[in-house]
Amino acid sequence: MRLTFRFRLLASYILLIAIPLLVLGTLFYQTSLQVVTDQAQKYVYEIVKKNNEVMDTKLRIIDQNSMALFIDKGLFNVFNTLNPGDEAELLAADRLVSEVLRNYFSQMGDVYAYQLWTSYFTFGQQLPQGNPAESDIYRAAQKAGGKLVWYPTYDFVEMYNQPYLSEGNLDFRYLFSATRLLDFSYLNNSNLRKLDENIERPILTISFKYEALQSLFVNSIPTNSRYLVLDSNNRVVASDDTQRIAQIYDESWIQVLQPAGSGTKRITLDGESMIVCFDRSQVTGWLSVVMTPESALIGGLVPIIRMSTVLLAVIMAIVALALAYFISGKITNPIKKLMSAMRSVGEGDFQTRVSVSSNDEFGLLLQRFNRMNGRIGSLVTEVYEIKLKEQEAEIQALNRQMNPHFLYNTLNVMNWTAIENNQKELSKMLVCLSNMLHYTSRKEWGAVQLSEEIEWMNNYFYIMLARFEEKFTVSRDFDPVLYHYKLPRLIFQPFVENSILHGFSEIETGGLIRIGGWIKDGARFYEVSDNGKGMSAEMIDTILNKETASIGIKNTIARIRMQYGEKAEVSITSSLGHGTRIVVKMPLSSNDSPPF
Repeated sequence: MRLTFRFRLLASYILLIAIPLLVLGTLFYQTSLQVVTDQAQKYVYEIVKKNNEVMDTKLRIIDQNSMALFIDKGLFNVFNTLNPGDEAELLAADRLVSEVLRNYFSQMGDVYAYQLWTSYFTFGQQLPQGNPAESDIYRAAQKAGGKLVWYPTYDFVEMYNQPYLSEGNLDFRYLFSATRLLDFSYLNNSNLRKLDENIERPILTISFKYEALQSLFVNSIPTNSRYLVLDSNNRVVASDDTQRIAQIYDESWIQVLQPAGSGTKRITLDGESMIVCFDRSQVTGWLSVVMTPESALIGGLVPIIRMSTVLLAVIMAIVALALAYFISGKITNPIKKLMSAMRSVGEGDFQTRVSVSSNDEFGLLLQRFNRMNGRIGSLVTEVYEIKLKEQEAEIQALNRQMNPHFLYNTLNVMNWTAIENNQKELSKMLVCLSNMLHYTSRKEWGAVQLSEEIEWMNNYFYIMLARFEEKFTVSRDFDPVLYHYKLPRLIFQPFVENSILHGFSEIETGGLIRIGGWIKDGARFYEVSDNGKGMSAEMIDTILNKETASIGIKNTIARIRMQYGEKAEVSITSSLGHGTRIVVKMPLSSNDSPPF
């Protein structure tokens, strides 16, 4: 089987296209996946930071309220005069202390219990704590000497040595607490009063259920994510795994996060790729860690990215193949033409010419062939060639002299054909086109009445509205006096065409073109405006003062200035996204007859 040159050319193009497409598709897929993953990672990291900010805001209130107790006069008076050995006095003091603590902490929804501990009595809410003064929490508060201590989540049974409670289902089994040694004082007539030296300073203890931290994460982190809140010793303050609460989390990878304090990291945990986002609380110093599987973040997006990559690759392949087919045609078609022409020359037809549609090497080759064939033909029969040229010149002269009425008659025949076939829309368009041709082919190019110009524009608008399927509407508002004045022919058309083709290029419907005119201060004004995409100041300056591709607008402005000189003005106001307004100012003159 003999393979044609075009087939081999196409095959080579396809091979050259397929390899870059495969590489680019793979890179696009990987890059898109990486971008999505990075964005998801930033999203989770922001969640962790926001959770810490929310938690810190709540805990700072605890800190502020506990500091206010230092100068509470009521508590000062209670403890400064309290007799620890009098049970009745202790009970009365408990009621007063409970009322003060309730005023400070009862409105905080996350607070579970608020108490003042002493070695001889527990003031405030009563819990089965035995003697809390023997607990590690009590000792930690004493050691801190008035500084607020955040004690991480602990087992209530173990902390207060109450083994009999282990068999029950306690709703306060795991708590974390804020404690502070209170050394009361208050200002009395510019004198600072302090507790007597021999009086025992109580320990303020505010306790929270560990679920207070858990709720922050459960409702905010992505599905299938895991979380930990660790103190500086890696003790678990809160976790999605309740078995780890109050335990030491001794995984090696967590040791890297503690010194960093805040950031993100990617690790492999239990054979699964995880995105780890962590941030340290500014109040407690605890580290919040969220571990999210990459598959949970991008699992739903992977099919979309894959599909978009495949679709883009298919589109690029189709476009590339079309270009390859076009380019191969540009190479092989001239060769086919040349071979066909050479066959005709071989049969004695020296008048064969190959059409040249390009200026590249193939075009030059075809030009040389035509020139060579012409020279051979002239040598064979010079006279015959001269007569053919004369006949050709006569035909061209006749064509140039063809009466434009031939076009009108043709359009008329097409119109009647459309009417007979009940194609009213086509008939109307043909009539409009015929009117427009008649208007533009008039021999004289003098000024015309406004009514004639509007009638031509109506025909133009009808055709353009049919072409652009109701993309825009037109409003007209002319001062009736203007109908007594003439104006240059086709003065509106270039501006209207610019609005339709450029101003409305980015919309499907809703366009509005306004044409109108008025008389003011001894001059007449004609306006064309639209609500299209508008033009920049640089583009307006180019249209008015420089060479531009808008030939119709440029010529119209030149005709107006040539006819009326300094008495005429053309102004364009526009801004991107807010439409364009063109105003033409002309003097009041009834003898408008432009010399063009």
